[in-house]
Amino acid sequence: MVSVPDPAATTSHAALSARWKPWAWLGEWWPRARPWALAALGLLFVLVIVAALGAVLHEVRYADVLAAIKATPQRDIVLALLFTAASFLALTGYDASALRHAGAQVRPGTVMLTSFVAYALGNTIGLGPLTGGAVRMRLYGAAGVEPAKITRAIVFNAAAFFLGITAFGALGLLWAAELVAPQLHLPALLLRAGALLALAALAGFVVLCARQRVLRLGRWSMRLPQAGLALRQLAIGGVELACSAAVLWCLLPAGALPLASFVAFYAVAIAASIVSHVPGGIGVFEAVMLAALGPQVPVQEVLGALLLYRGIYHVLPLVAAAAVLALYELRTGVAAPVGRMAVHLSPQLLAALAVVGGVWLLVSGVTPQSDEARQLLALRVPLPIVEASHFVGSIAGLGLLIVARGLLHRLDAAWAAALLLSVLATVLAWPKGIALDEALLLGSLATLLVISRRQFDRRSSLFAERLEPEWLLALGGVIAGCIGILFFAYQEVNYANRLWWQFEFDAQAPRSLRALLAVTLACLGFSAWQLLRHTAGEAARPTPAELERAAAISRDSPSAISQFALTGDKHLMFSASGRSFLMFGKQARSWIALDGPFGDAAEAPELVWRFVETAGAHGGRAAFYQVRPASLPMYLDCGLQAFKLGEYASVPLHDFNLRGVKRADLRSAINRAQREGLAFEVLDGAAVAREIDALRAVSDAWLAEQRTREKGFSVGSFDPEWLQRTPVAVVRREGAIVAFANLLVTARREDATIDLMRHRPDAPPGTMDYLFAQLMLHLQAEGFARFGLGMAPMAGMAERRRAPRWQRVGRLLFEHGERFYNFRGLFRFKDKFAPEWEARYLVAPGGLAPVFVMIDVAALIGGGAKGVLTK
Repeated sequence: MVSVPDPAATTSHAALSARWKPWAWLGEWWPRARPWALAALGLLFVLVIVAALGAVLHEVRYADVLAAIKATPQRDIVLALLFTAASFLALTGYDASALRHAGAQVRPGTVMLTSFVAYALGNTIGLGPLTGGAVRMRLYGAAGVEPAKITRAIVFNAAAFFLGITAFGALGLLWAAELVAPQLHLPALLLRAGALLALAALAGFVVLCARQRVLRLGRWSMRLPQAGLALRQLAIGGVELACSAAVLWCLLPAGALPLASFVAFYAVAIAASIVSHVPGGIGVFEAVMLAALGPQVPVQEVLGALLLYRGIYHVLPLVAAAAVLALYELRTGVAAPVGRMAVHLSPQLLAALAVVGGVWLLVSGVTPQSDEARQLLALRVPLPIVEASHFVGSIAGLGLLIVARGLLHRLDAAWAAALLLSVLATVLAWPKGIALDEALLLGSLATLLVISRRQFDRRSSLFAERLEPEWLLALGGVIAGCIGILFFAYQEVNYANRLWWQFEFDAQAPRSLRALLAVTLACLGFSAWQLLRHTAGEAARPTPAELERAAAISRDSPSAISQFALTGDKHLMFSASGRSFLMFGKQARSWIALDGPFGDAAEAPELVWRFVETAGAHGGRAAFYQVRPASLPMYLDCGLQAFKLGEYASVPLHDFNLRGVKRADLRSAINRAQREGLAFEVLDGAAVAREIDALRAVSDAWLAEQRTREKGFSVGSFDPEWLQRTPVAVVRREGAIVAFANLLVTARREDATIDLMRHRPDAPPGTMDYLFAQLMLHLQAEGFARFGLGMAPMAGMAERRRAPRWQRVGRLLFEHGERFYNFRGLFRFKDKFAPEWEARYLVAPGGLAPVFVMIDVAALIGGGAKGVLTK
C-alpha cells in the first residue's frame, strides 16, 4: 500500500515551493500537465517532419525506392559495413581520451565494450534512460571509476563531439562553398567566412588549452584538456565523422555528388538531428539530406541509400550490442563486476530492439510485398493465411511498442509478452511476404530474450502497467508516420469504400488499410484505457495495522534505522508479498524515501522500481535519502544519480573499551560524572510510560534552551507513543532524570542507534559523554555488534579543486556554515568515540532535481517552511 499526505500537509509549503519553482504561478496542475505539453510538442514536430518529407517525396514512387535499394552493389554494402566498424572503433577513442582527461584508468576491453554499447544505444534511441551516459555510469562505475570522474568524462565526450562536428562541417563548407551555397540560399563568400571563423575559434581553443588549465567565466569554470589531448580528440572526431559519412557515401550512386559538398551536408544533417532531440534523429536527418541532395541526385536513390544507412549504421550495431551482452549472459560464473553490470544492461538493449522491431512490423504492414513474394504466395499459401498474417503482424508490432517499456523496467510479464509477440511475428513474416530481413530481426530478438531471461525478475502484470504521456503520444507519432508511409506507398491507388472489402492477392492497398485501421483503433482503445483507469497508489497515513506489520518486519531487520517507520509521520509502501517495506515522505513534488527497502533483500529492487514508477505516475520525482554505498547500483539501474550527503559514524562494539589514549576523554567524563553523583539506567516500555512526565520536562527544557522545535522524517519527536516503542537510556542525579536518549534496536542485535538526545540546561558538563559511553558498554554486554552515532552532514567531502561542484559546495558549508548548522561541532563530538565512518548519499534524478529535493528534505525534517527558516 502507498501512503500520500493529506492536501493540507502539502499546501502549507506552497510559498517555499513557489520561491524555487518558476512555473509555480501556473498552479498545481502544471506538474501533471507538463509531460503532456512536452509530448504534444514532440508529436507536433513529428507531424511537421512527416509533412515536409511528404512534400519532398511527392513525385517519388515506392517501387522506384525498392528498385534503388536492390540496385545497390554488394561491394558498396560491404564497404559500408567496414566503415561502420571503423566508425565505432574510432568512437572508442572518444571514450579513452575522455577517461584520460578525467584521470581514470580503465582496461581497454572495458572501454571498448562500454563505448560500443553506449553508442549503439545513443545513436539509435537517444532518449531518457536509454542513453549512452547511463551505460557509461554503470559500466565504468563497475570498473571502479568514481561517479564524479565518469560525469566529467561524459561531459568531455559531448564537448569533444561538438568540437569535432564543428571542425568537420567547417572544413566541408570551406572546401565546397560554391556547391553548397545554392541549396542553402546563401552567398559562397559568407559560407567561407563562417567556416574560417569556426576554424579560427577551434585554433584559439587549442592555444587556450596550451596556456592555461582552467577556463573561468565569472562564477562558471571548466577544466581544460592539455593541448595535445585536445588535438587528439579533434583528430578522433574527424576520423569518426569521416567514417560514418563514408557509410552513407558508399551507398549513394557512384559520382552522384562531389565529396566536399556531401561532407558539408552530412555535418549539417547530423547537427540538425542532435538539436531536434528526436530519437535517433529519425526524419530530421532524412529531411535535411533529401533537401540537400535531391536537386543533384534522384530522390528515390537518396531515399534508398538513407534506408540502407539506417539499417547498417543504427539497427545492426544495436543487434550486435545486444548479442554481445547475451554472450556475457551465456558465460557461466561471470564474477567480474563489469561483466555482471554488462549483463544487467540487457533489458535496456532489448527494449530498444523491441521498439525497432515494432516500428519495422508497423511499416511493413502498410507497404506492399515484392512482386516475387506475391507470386510465390499466390501459388503456395491460401489467401486467408496471407490476410491473417498481415493483420496479426501489424497488431504484434503495436504490442512490441507497448511492452518495450515493461522490458526497460525488467518486468517478467513484459518479457513473456515480448517473447510471444516476437516468435509469432517471426513465423508470420513468411506468409506475410517472405520477409527474410524482418524474420531475422525478430528471430534475433526472440533468441536474445530467451538468453536474457534471468534479467527480467520483477513479478508483474501487464494490466497493472501504466504508460507515461510521452510514451502514449510517441505511439501516436508512430501511427501518424505509418499513415504518411501508406499514402506514399500507394500514391496511385484510387481510394474508395470498396477497397475495405477487397480480399485478393493483388489487393495490397486494402490489406494495408485494414491493418492500419486495426492498429489505430487498438492504439486509441489502449490509450483511452490508460487515461481513464483508476490511478493506483492513492492512500493516507499508515493505519495501526500497517504500523504493526512494519514493526514485525523491522524487528527482524539488521538495520535499526528501519524503526523510524514506526514514528507515524511517514508513509509506507509494502512489497506484494508483504515481507518488505519502504518508508517515505512527500513534500511538494518530491517523494523521498528514508534509506532503502527493509525486509527481504530479494524484493528490494522491485520495491525501488515501484516507488520510482509510482512517484512518476503522480507527477513527482523519486529520491532516496541517506543511502548506503553498497546499495547504490540498485538505484543507478533506475536512472537516478548519487550525491554525497556526509558520513555516518558507527562504533564496533565487539572490542569497545575505555582504555587507551583515544578514549581518555571518555574515561574523564565517566569519572567526573561519578563524582557528580550521576547514574545510568535503561528503561523499557512500561518504565518509560511511568517516567513520561519527567522525560517531557527534560525535553521541554532542552527545546527552550536550544530555541528550536520538534523535527521529523529522519529523526523522531517527543511523542509518548513513539518513546514507549523504544528503550530509553536515562541519566539520573539524586534520582531525578537530567538527560535521556531513546534507542532504536532490532531483535537481530546487529545494529543499534539513537534518536532523541536531550538534557536539562543545568546538567553537569560531560553528561552526554557519560550517557554515550555507558550506553555503548550496556549494548556491548547485551551482545550488539555496532552502535550508530548518526550522520555528520557534509563531512568527508572532497577537498580538491577538481572535485564535483556538489562536494565543493558541501565542503564550504562544512567549513563556514556554523551560523546555519553545527556541522563541525557535530562531527567532532562523534569523532571522539573513534567510530568507523561510511559515506551516505542522496539518490535523485540529475539536473537541478537534487537541489529541490534537499529543500524538500529540509522542509520534511523541519516540519514545513517555517522549520527550514528557523530552528
